[in-house]
Amino acid sequence: MKIYFRNIFWADALFTVPAECRVMDFNIIDTEAITSGMATDAYFDRTETTLRHADRNPTIVAEVTADQFPDGNFEMIAGVRDAVALLEGRDVHVDSLLPGRLFDGGPVFRIQGKYLDFARLETSILGFLSHASGVATAASDARNAAPSSTVLSFGARHVHPTIAAMIERSALIAGVDGFSHVAAGDVLDRTAGGTMPHALLICFGRGEQEQAWQAFDEAVPETVPRIALCDTYSDEADEALRAAQTLGDRLDGVRLDTTGSRRGDFRHIIREVQWTLNTHGYDDVDIFVSGGLEPDDLLNLRDVADGFGIGGYISNADPVDFALDIVAVDGEPVAKRGKLAGVKSVYRTSDGGHHIGLRDQPSPDDSESLLEPVIQNGTVIDDVDFGIDAAVERATHDRDQCEYGIR
Repeated sequence: MKIYFRNIFWADALFTVPAECRVMDFNIIDTEAITSGMATDAYFDRTETTLRHADRNPTIVAEVTADQFPDGNFEMIAGVRDAVALLEGRDVHVDSLLPGRLFDGGPVFRIQGKYLDFARLETSILGFLSHASGVATAASDARNAAPSSTVLSFGARHVHPTIAAMIERSALIAGVDGFSHVAAGDVLDRTAGGTMPHALLICFGRGEQEQAWQAFDEAVPETVPRIALCDTYSDEADEALRAAQTLGDRLDGVRLDTTGSRRGDFRHIIREVQWTLNTHGYDDVDIFVSGGLEPDDLLNLRDVADGFGIGGYISNADPVDFALDIVAVDGEPVAKRGKLAGVKSVYRTSDGGHHIGLRDQPSPDDSESLLEPVIQNGTVIDDVDFGIDAAVERATHDRDQCEYGIR
């Protein structure tokens, strides 16, 4: 067994570590454990054992829901592709909101089938949907705060590396323009972006920033934007001007990642950098900012900065608090105390309203059903598009229609 590392500073090559040199394994739940149903809560083991002992396996309908009724707080669904992949090949019917759609209460995912065919998968299904939807919702907040700016997802370093692709995919679904994680790019068939960290400048040393910027320009492919990090050792305006003088017309932009304890009035700093560059004839240099930013920061800075790198606000988002509840058993409406019995549908009206009703009742006027069939008799429906581009279109459409987070 070999572990592979990509070294992006020295060479675009793969290095291997012989298995005999490894001391410990990573604490990772693998794909086989998820698909086999071992990635579950222990009480589903007990439930399965008890039902088989009692020779009881009813046909049930189960719905994944966060809130029973609309409350005006829209969230974005993501993680559907993985939940569908887990249920593919099992004798169930599944309806779901498609990735990128907004919801406000009611079911987002519905499963019909013999309970024991999917009972032990509940933990993973909820995990797929809850975490990804939380990330997508946070990324949608960032996108909405600066709709005309470049917004990049920089937060993979805050999460376990095995879920980096989920983080970046969910952020892309919400409409961000790019991401930083190389391996996630391999999974998503997208190219990761990014230029230089403070570590690169520090390796060259104080007062040697010009050498670092010049070496970067000489070393990296032409396809990589020349974005110089300009806040490592001295004043941001000073370093930005020095970077412009060093790289000239080859400089595409500067990035300010000033530590919060030294930031002060960040808006003023950005305007000073912009003024300094313009004064010396470098008025076509873009300004990108990063470092602990949240949507309110983007709202405040979007008229003075060209782009933003968002880290923890996206990657550290709270999962949506979904639950999977049985709402019908052998055709009869049921529910636990505090939940709504019966199979439900959700609708979007042309004015952006979100409506919930029993499936066998008439739909609201001028509405579309948001739950769409995605699996029939265990087979994924061919014409359902789970891709990122289609999800971005849905997200953009729904934000406009629902007037999501109007600012």
